[in-house]
Amino acid sequence: MARKLIDISVPLQNDVPADPPGSHPAIQYIDHQQGLPRMLQFFEGLNAQDLPDGQGWAVEQVQLSTHNGTHLDAPWHFHPTMNRGERSWTIDEVPLEWCLQPGVKLDFRHFPDGYVATARDVANELKRIGHTLSPLEIVVVNTSAGAKYGRPDYVSSGCGMGYEATMYLLERGVRLTGIDGWSWDAPFVYTAKKYAETRDASLIWEGHKAGRHIGYCHIEKLHNLELLPSTGFSVSCFPVKIERASAGWTRAVAIIDE
Repeated sequence: MARKLIDISVPLQNDVPADPPGSHPAIQYIDHQQGLPRMLQFFEGLNAQDLPDGQGWAVEQVQLSTHNGTHLDAPWHFHPTMNRGERSWTIDEVPLEWCLQPGVKLDFRHFPDGYVATARDVANELKRIGHTLSPLEIVVVNTSAGAKYGRPDYVSSGCGMGYEATMYLLERGVRLTGIDGWSWDAPFVYTAKKYAETRDASLIWEGHKAGRHIGYCHIEKLHNLELLPSTGFSVSCFPVKIERASAGWTRAVAIIDE
C-alpha cells in the first residue's frame, strides 16, 4: 500500500514572527569556506588545496528555546504535577507510543481569534465528522492561525482549547494533541483582556493546566493541517530527547495510506 507523507511542521528560521518579541530563534550559518579553518585544525599538515574544491564543511550555530518551532510540550511544562499529584514527566520521559498513533482533525477555523473552544464544540465537531474517539488517538486542531504563520499577527491569531475541551479529549483516552496556533490556549492578548475584566485567574492557561488532572502532551505550531482529512491518517511526532526538559522539537508528519 502506498503512503503519502505530509509535513505538518514549520521550519526554524531567522526573522519570522512566529513567537513573541524577544523569543525568536537565532541561527548563524557557517558556509564551506567559513568552516574550512576549523576542519584544517583537526588534521595536521592539511592544506585547503588538498581538499576537493578547497572546501570545508558547513555548520550552523543555533540559539533557541525548546518552545521555538514545531515542538511537543511535556506535562512538566504545564505544572509540577500531573494526574492529580504525581510528578510530571519531562520530555525525555514521555512514552514513545504516544507519538505515533492514528490522527483525528478538528476543523475550528471558523471560530474567531481568541475564542475558547468548549467540550460541546469538540463533541459537535466529532459528530459532524462521524467519529468516536479511541484511546491514544492524536487529535490535531486546525484554527485560523495556521494560514497566518509568518505574519506579525500569527501569535495573536486563532482560537484556543479551554479546560473543558481539553478534559473532554483526555477523559476519552487521548494523551497527545496538537494545534497550528502559537499556543494550545487562546492567544494571551485575549485572555489578558478577560482577566483584566474578571480577575478570574482560572482563565489563564486553562487548557495547559488540564494536565494537572490528567497528564498529556500537545504539539504547538503545527502547519498544513488544512491538507489533512478528518480521519484516515496517522501522526508521527517523536520529540528530541532533552534531559529534564519541558519540551522538545519535533518534525511532525502526517501519514496517509492510499
